[in-house]
Amino acid sequence: MPHPQGTPQPPQIAIVMSNTLAALGLSQIIGRMMPHARLVTYAAPGDLPKEKAESFFHFFISPEALTADAPFFRQYRHKTIVLVRGETGALLPDTFHCINICRPEEELVRDFLRLAEHSHAARGGKPQAVREAEGTPPASESSVLTPREREVLRLVVAGYINKEIADRLAVSLTTVISHRKNLTEKLGIKSVSALTVYAVTRGLISVDEI
Repeated sequence: MPHPQGTPQPPQIAIVMSNTLAALGLSQIIGRMMPHARLVTYAAPGDLPKEKAESFFHFFISPEALTADAPFFRQYRHKTIVLVRGETGALLPDTFHCINICRPEEELVRDFLRLAEHSHAARGGKPQAVREAEGTPPASESSVLTPREREVLRLVVAGYINKEIADRLAVSLTTVISHRKNLTEKLGIKSVSALTVYAVTRGLISVDEI
């Protein structure tokens, strides 16, 4: 469906791999982390609309896809992530980001978050398109949440339940619930996975704390 004129386009993420089941599984994981992103799968690099390469925020590709069209992905290595199995990544050029997909989903999510954390630190921020993908309004991020709401957010993504948060902050359970409601409404984000992406990429919490 075309977007109305003037409406920001959701960022596109390409998944290039011939294994259909693996591509679908990866789509589900990324979709939970970036619910407003547009995920597109391709069986081979030749299927990619390369004239629109700049419109893709990331390319998640198999080693076979990299081998099939190394010149193209080298050109966009800053946004290419190679999905490897076990120690296969040791055989690839160190200029590419690699993620070992032969791991539990929780560890995969942490790997994705570490990439996001590294990207945020390197660039000092994120494009507006990515903020929109995570459900984040374009308002000044430093003023979106109050200090207490940021505290609650950090504890939520660290895995604490409402009662534990209330105990740690010495406030009532009702107050914690109110803070959670306020921060999700301000950010337009409801899922914990998307809140985690927000917190990590803004430097509110490190991956090692979650």
